[in-house]
Amino acid sequence: MMKLSNFKKNFKLKHYINYIGVGFVTILFTILSLTGNASISVQFLLEKIAISIILAVSLGLVVGFLGELSLGHAGFMCIGAYIGGKVSALLEGSMGVGFGNLVISLIVGGIAASICGIIIGLPALRLRGDYLAFGEIVKTIFINTSNESFGGATGLSTPRYNRQYLFIFAFVLVLIMLFVIQNLIRSKHGRAITAIRDSEIASRATGINVTKYKLLVFALSAFFAGIAGVLFSFSNYRVQCTKFDYNYSIEILVMVVLGGMGNITGGIISASLITILQVQLATILSGNLAVLQNVLYALVLVLIVIYNNAPGLKGFREKYNIKLLLSKLFKKRQDPSNVRDDEAKWDRIPTKINVDDLLSMDMVVTESVTKPDKGGKNDE
Repeated sequence: MMKLSNFKKNFKLKHYINYIGVGFVTILFTILSLTGNASISVQFLLEKIAISIILAVSLGLVVGFLGELSLGHAGFMCIGAYIGGKVSALLEGSMGVGFGNLVISLIVGGIAASICGIIIGLPALRLRGDYLAFGEIVKTIFINTSNESFGGATGLSTPRYNRQYLFIFAFVLVLIMLFVIQNLIRSKHGRAITAIRDSEIASRATGINVTKYKLLVFALSAFFAGIAGVLFSFSNYRVQCTKFDYNYSIEILVMVVLGGMGNITGGIISASLITILQVQLATILSGNLAVLQNVLYALVLVLIVIYNNAPGLKGFREKYNIKLLLSKLFKKRQDPSNVRDDEAKWDRIPTKINVDDLLSMDMVVTESVTKPDKGGKNDE
């Protein structure tokens, strides 16, 4: 009973809202997929959404919580896609395209991207600025490989995982990523990371190992970007390095910025909406109208940025927002006349001093000593 009461006391819905939302979507579409009620287009869209969420949240760890601007995030995804895709192609003959192949490829691709993140981070994170060159270097390396190794300019041929199950595994990986990153941010290590973001000089002065934490964040972010790349390779029949260019890194950064710097929930929502918008525009604007896709996409993004930052819309944003709506919806209404007898118990009032100890203190009264002065008056 004591543990249950402590859990209720420390329970905060905002700490679990991401798990609830992603878990609900996963369970709902898993049922629809297994019963044959989810179309191939919906399954493919869910795969893209899960990949975008992993990329946005992992980059948000670097940009939003660490305060470092990285424009080469697509490079780590490229490494995971090529390395993980190559492993899956090699294992296809012996293991087929099953769960074991998927797990091994994810681990290898994620570790490969993480190692590259550490290698790049050792010299780069001691400097200030963005890290654009890394993504272009990775793309150049893979495009100049042989056809027998990674396919060269034509790309790497990879096995396609079953659409009915891939998005399920992808969303499970989203939940695992959320568990790792959210618990990291709420730990003492997370407080050190945000302290580096707020003031690197002050962090060094207080004894925080800035380089170690930067490498930790960069390696963890690269690991999940590599996993997203492996999922990308399993959702396509061919991996081409032209996909992971500078524009794609900017696209991931846009998801982070629109969702809010250091806001994991916002990153999830932003990545999902932007991915849905892209897929819908590509579906509606086909043929000769395909040239309008990027124009309308950019226009929508500009309007969203104006809405989020325009001073004239500040009052509207504060009055009509999801957080305020949810607070009103779930706010507990209590009758002020209904007052429990135990509401004022000493053990229920949080104080810095133990009230029982205070009440048990012995009060010592000291007698004042008076001395007559020369004028006949007494001074205490």
